[in-house]
Amino acid sequence: MAITLGPNQYGKAEVRLVTVQREGTVHHLKDLTVSTSLRGDLAATHLTGDNADVVATDTQKNTVYAFAKEAPVGEIEDFALRLGHHFVGSFEHITGARILIDEHGWNRISGHDHAFSQAGSEKRTTAVTVQGDQAWVVSGLDDLVVLKSTGSEFHGFPRDKYTTLAETNDRILATAVTARWRYQGDGIDWATSHAEVRRILLETFADKHSLSLQQTLYAMGEAVLKEREEVAEVRLSLPNKHHFLVDLSPFGLKNDNEVFYAADRPYGLIEGVVLRDDAEDAGLAWHTLAAF
Repeated sequence: MAITLGPNQYGKAEVRLVTVQREGTVHHLKDLTVSTSLRGDLAATHLTGDNADVVATDTQKNTVYAFAKEAPVGEIEDFALRLGHHFVGSFEHITGARILIDEHGWNRISGHDHAFSQAGSEKRTTAVTVQGDQAWVVSGLDDLVVLKSTGSEFHGFPRDKYTTLAETNDRILATAVTARWRYQGDGIDWATSHAEVRRILLETFADKHSLSLQQTLYAMGEAVLKEREEVAEVRLSLPNKHHFLVDLSPFGLKNDNEVFYAADRPYGLIEGVVLRDDAEDAGLAWHTLAAF
């Protein structure tokens, strides 16, 4: 029996980086969590403990901080690309890099040049893979919480002896959107593209009369692809944040879709991919989101 070393990578996870760019009394804030991961011919360190080819994870962390000082961070996609190309281009034995960045939003407090309030749990994300002279960018958002109080139905599903769910033609539909979209081409205005994709997701969720959360998922992805030609495919994960009618009959009261119990778990989890049939090959793009 032969035993061999399989795919492997290593890096520095969740480097917390906050930068303040000063323009006189007006300050601009960036709040990021950056994870770096490197791949290459790393058999020696695993098999013999020879670390000659290991770029220390502490070095990776320091590089993140130094790059943030040497030039403005800018858009997270550009920052991730700079880091990835640096690691692959600076060390001959490093052939691939994966850079993951979450951006935590802050809003300027009205009337103040250097005071901010946190935007909430929503995060802007990017995942960049650099392999040789090629690069793939997958951007997205996490925890975009949305709710519509009508315009949603759910009925016509199979029933068996274990089915207790009542059919409905008017319900609350709520979810916390996790979205990832793969870019194709170059010269992309990352900030505008992100803002537009987010707008399309929100407007489609609000406008689409939903017969199922699956139908809503497809409509959201389809709308993005129709309007944004730089996006090759969209992946969505939509937990169904259930709202159940409270039975008020013991109190002699009628509940006409007005009083609900918001249940946090268990929840339905609806996931899917919407893609162009003529999109560029994904290559290593989605490997940025996986371990290897």
